[in-house]
Amino acid sequence: MVEGDEQVNNVGKEEQATLIPQKTNLKVEKEEFYSILKIVAPGTNFRAALDGIVKAGKGAIIVVENEAVEPLLDGGFKVNCKFTPQRLVELSKMDGAMILSKDLKKINYANVTLTPDASNKTNETGTRHKAAERTAKQAGCVCIAVSERRHEISMFYKSMKHVVKSTDEILRKANEHIQLLEKQRDLFDVHVEKLTRSELRNYLNLNQAVLVIQKGRLIQKIAEDLRKNILELGNEGTLLKTRLKEIVANVEKETDLVLKDYSRIGAKKSKLLLESLSYDELLDAQNIRNALAYEKFEKSDFIRGWRILSKTSLMEPEIAQLVKETGHLGKAIHSNTRFYSLLFGEEKARAVKEELERIKLNY
Repeated sequence: MVEGDEQVNNVGKEEQATLIPQKTNLKVEKEEFYSILKIVAPGTNFRAALDGIVKAGKGAIIVVENEAVEPLLDGGFKVNCKFTPQRLVELSKMDGAMILSKDLKKINYANVTLTPDASNKTNETGTRHKAAERTAKQAGCVCIAVSERRHEISMFYKSMKHVVKSTDEILRKANEHIQLLEKQRDLFDVHVEKLTRSELRNYLNLNQAVLVIQKGRLIQKIAEDLRKNILELGNEGTLLKTRLKEIVANVEKETDLVLKDYSRIGAKKSKLLLESLSYDELLDAQNIRNALAYEKFEKSDFIRGWRILSKTSLMEPEIAQLVKETGHLGKAIHSNTRFYSLLFGEEKARAVKEELERIKLNY
């Protein structure tokens, strides 16, 4: 196991414990989930209200209204006032649910009894949490349950449950992710350089290509988990967001080009297979080979050359033409200017030849 892989494994397990998917047809898309996370980010009035309820030692159930919520409401009284954290904290002293407007600018009702269908399955034990989960599933809305005993904030939305962590805890986890990403990026760059040297000598090194793809996918997967943390941090995550962009720059592009060069079933199909792999599965190089459609210890037939040629000024259609005409990287980068001029014209041919020679000298 390569340095940092054990940490990668642990991060994957920790993230899987944070989000608890429920078995339902109400699937939550990634972007939809991210937009919901922003609601409870530190620095927002809503998060201030939730933290205030926890500090006051109270429990609460809060529903963000949509058109399907109203039939599930019973009793309570109409408030119809401007939302402020202080008002929500005060209203949490009552047992019933509080109903907020869609834009979170108004408190519409307080002390309401929620009446979702009891046949909706729930894994929760507390009354508040059961009601929140069932309401979220039935109405497809955001429901927050604050546990008076555990001092914990749980957010339900459709089939999803997300436990809202403290800012300090999220920051600690995010910094661990950043450190792990930095290590993985260093390893990625080393493997990319070795692959480039092999390819420029027209040496087919499938094992090296597999290592590049493996590290590239690990970086993308860890970065995806880190983006969740950054969204949860709100304004507190600005610097981390900038650092994340620096670390992952060009990783996806480079990995996709390696897939384009080595996949036997097409880069898109291989990428889909790789995206379905867990952290544990990514650490097994044979799973990467399988995604490329190679059997055990089988060698690559040839290098197409997309990745190396993308380092030149050639546009994608021109690279596709050159790859088609040459059939493999060796001929594509070691041909004479006359050959290139037949494809791109004399001026472009000279420029491409110079760029290729410069690339070969650098390695």
